[in-house]
This record gives sequence, structure tokens and C-alpha cells, in this order.
Amino acid sequence: MFSGLTYFNFALVGLAVVLLRTYISRSRQRARYPPGPKGLPVIGNVLDMPKEHEWLTFASWGEKYGDIVYLSLLGQPMVILNSAKHAVALLDKRSNIYSDRPVLAMAGELVGWSQLLALLPYGERFREYRRFMAKLIGSKTHMVRHLPLVEHETRSFLRRLLRHPDAVTADIRKTAGAIILTLSYGYEIQEECDPYVALVNAAMEQFATAMTPGAFLVDVFPLLRYVPAWFPGASFKAKARVWKDTLHTMADVPHKFVKEQMANNAEIPNFTSELLRDEKMDDEKEFNIKWSAASLYSGGADTTVSAIHTFILTMALFPHAQKRAQAEIDAVIGGDRLPTFADRSSLPYVEGLYKEVLRWHPVGPLGLTHRLTQDDEYEGYLLPKGTLVIANIWKFMHDPEVYPNPSEFDPMRHCPDDGKAAAPDPRNYCFGFGRRICPGLHLADASVWLACAMVLATFDIEKPVVDGKVVEIHPEFTSGTVSHPKPFKCTIEPRSSRARALIVADEEHA
Repeated sequence: MFSGLTYFNFALVGLAVVLLRTYISRSRQRARYPPGPKGLPVIGNVLDMPKEHEWLTFASWGEKYGDIVYLSLLGQPMVILNSAKHAVALLDKRSNIYSDRPVLAMAGELVGWSQLLALLPYGERFREYRRFMAKLIGSKTHMVRHLPLVEHETRSFLRRLLRHPDAVTADIRKTAGAIILTLSYGYEIQEECDPYVALVNAAMEQFATAMTPGAFLVDVFPLLRYVPAWFPGASFKAKARVWKDTLHTMADVPHKFVKEQMANNAEIPNFTSELLRDEKMDDEKEFNIKWSAASLYSGGADTTVSAIHTFILTMALFPHAQKRAQAEIDAVIGGDRLPTFADRSSLPYVEGLYKEVLRWHPVGPLGLTHRLTQDDEYEGYLLPKGTLVIANIWKFMHDPEVYPNPSEFDPMRHCPDDGKAAAPDPRNYCFGFGRRICPGLHLADASVWLACAMVLATFDIEKPVVDGKVVEIHPEFTSGTVSHPKPFKCTIEPRSSRARALIVADEEHA
């Protein structure tokens, strides 16, 4: 009885803090807030928040209230941006005050994801992580030396598809993991059941759960993080402890592997070993190297998987686009070799198809939340210090004024023709904004484009046929920070005996 009352008292204290913060916030108001759902006294818009596919609800609010939507969640101000124009104006052009991250009790503090770049607060450590990553993959010029690795591992992806096409999701994950593990740690994956790939997959699943809005009461009442684990309702603490162990193992084990390889002069050159050699080392420097490498791996391992899986889905759904891209590859390259990066500028329709994959369902429909570090005024509205700012990237990509008939998959919208300008490049939005833009965007761009081109050159992707009847695919996507296609069935077969021979010959050469 006593423990239950104590737990309740913690909640009351948390509520009192929220009310005080709300009062202070309102007393400082110098101009009106943007419009938005009215909400209820004290709790504000808590009950209005969607539980899944939040981008769709946010887009519908944009239709009703405008492109800038204001919410209050227990006194915490939040703004949804439903227009790319406003995202660029604030998150890009005012990035000096819009580059912080919110403090997330469960994922960030208790589990420890705030040590990785995605949730790292804006400051000196953040800048050092970015400096490290810029040396490896910060520009197209830096990426040139890594293109042979991407080509090699994408060829391995083709061989995996040939062997077990029904395991396409696992094939994609293994390929993405192989590229990023080699770059980050000089580690070459095992073809079957690689422990590092399994480790990061587990960590990313836990991250997705920890980031689910409303999943943990401690995110609503952060004071609950001080409640002992044995308190009723505090089971989240035990879960956080297990997830924290997974996260630290993900960072520690490959870092230790690199140091052991370096001691034996046996390492493959990589991000971690280069920094350990080049930087003036102390405990803090090594901490930053270890966690920036973990940021590279965790950040790239899941997002690239989603984009390539969406490509597979769209090719099954839109065979006309697949056939046209294959015809272009056949005309430009022929059937005696696989596409390479040197062919990219000669394949405009394949380029448009790749961009349309990014637009049709963006990997991160809402990106990651920004936090405003000081009061700001924009378009006549007050945006208070501490406001959480969410860019509805999905809405940007489905704005009919920018992308006519946005639900259609149309690569030609990205191909200028007869003097008509191409649609805005989705890469301007899907990799984030300002100082929080994805540092691995050039690696992701290269990896996804080449996967699209090589698969198109060698495989046909079709809807399954059962008892002579085509089985329709109804595309669905998961909610969460990184949105994946939900499981679907399709048929993936070599385009011809010639294509099969090309893949097999490449395997013998490798």
C-alpha cells in the first residue's frame, strides 16, 4: 500500500512540475502560437497524439490548421512542419538554434542512445563526432575510395538473392551490415549468422521500441526514472538495463576487435583504426571514437535496409517502371557486365526510379525531432524555447502542389523533358536538415542506387502467382523512427540464363 502511494506521489509531483512549466511558458508569451488542435486543460493535446503512422495524422492536421501546427503535451510545446519551405527556413537557415535534441528519458538516458549521434545533444561532442565522420564519408570525394567496397558487397547481395530469394530482407540486412562494418571496423562478416549483424539488429529493434511515442510512462513523467526498479509499474527499468547492455556490447565488442587487430598489425584500414592512429589520444577522445563508430553502424544498418526493401516492393507493384529501367540498362550497358558507378550519369531513368523510391515512402517519415534552444519568432508566431520541432518529411514528399498525383510511382517526375523542370530532389529532405543532416548521406546514396541498378540488371521482381492467379500485394509500412515495409511476398528470379551466368561468373571471380 505504501509503495503504491509513493508511486502516486511521484506522479503528482511530476504533474505539479508540468503545471508550473505551463504557467511560466504562458507568462512569457509575446505573440500568439501557431494554430493547432485545441486540447484539454492541463494535459493539452496528449489524447490527440496518434499511436501509429503519425505522419498521416500530422498531414491531416496540416490540411485543417495550416503548414505550421502547434501542440502542447503536458506543457511541452511541439510544432509540426508540414511544408518543406518552413523546414528549410527554420531547420536549415536557423540551424544554430534548431539543432538540439529533446531529452528522452527511456531511449536517451536510461538505455543510453543519447551517446550516439542521432540523439546526442548539440555541443562539442556532437561536433567532434561529425568531424570524425566527415573525414571518412563527408563528401562525394571522400566516398570515391569506398566505392569498390560498395560494388563488391552489392555483387554479394546478388548472389544471396540468387541462392535464397525468399529471404530478401535478411539478404539486404547482411549486405548493409557488411558495408558499414568494413568501413567502421575493418570487419568482414560471416556469410551465415554473423554475430555482429545479429547484435546491431537486436539493438535497432530495441531502439525502435524505446522510441515509440507513449510506450513508456517515464517519457511523460521523467521523474519516474528515479523510482526503484522494484516499485509497482517500474518494470521499464529492468527492460532499460537489458537494452543498455545490448547497446554497450554493440559499441564495445567491435571497438575491441579493431584494437586487437591493430596490435597484431592485421587490421583492414577502417574508420576506427585511422582515428586511433591519427588523433591525440586520451580517454575522452577514445570514447568519442568508439561511440561515433557505433553511430555510423547503427545509423546506416537500418535506414539503408528500409530503402532497398522499399525498392523491391515498388518493383513488384509497378512493373512498367521496372521494365523501362531494365530496357535502359540493356541499351546502355548490355548484358555482358553489371552496372557500376561509372554508368550512373548514363542511366537517367534508373536515377529517376531511385529518387522515386526515396520519395514514395521516405525511410524516416518524420526524421528525428529537433529542439529549439531559445525563443524564436517566425511568420508572426512565437516558438518558445524548448519547443520540439518535427518535420513531416512524408508530407513534403506527398504534397500534390510539388509532386502531382503523389501516390503514383512515377520516375519520370525526376527526369526533365521538353523543357519541363524535374521535381525537387527528395534527397534534399529525406536525409534531414541543417547541422543534423545525416552524415552518411553519400554512403547511403551510393549503396541504394547501386543496389537498384544491379538488381534491375539481373532480376525480375513480380507479384506471386498461386494456382495460376496473381496474388495482389497491399503495401503496408511499420510505424517508428525508421519505417519499413511490412512483410510481403513476391517472386525474384533471374531475368535470363545469361543474367544467372553473369551472377555465377562474378561469384567464381570473387
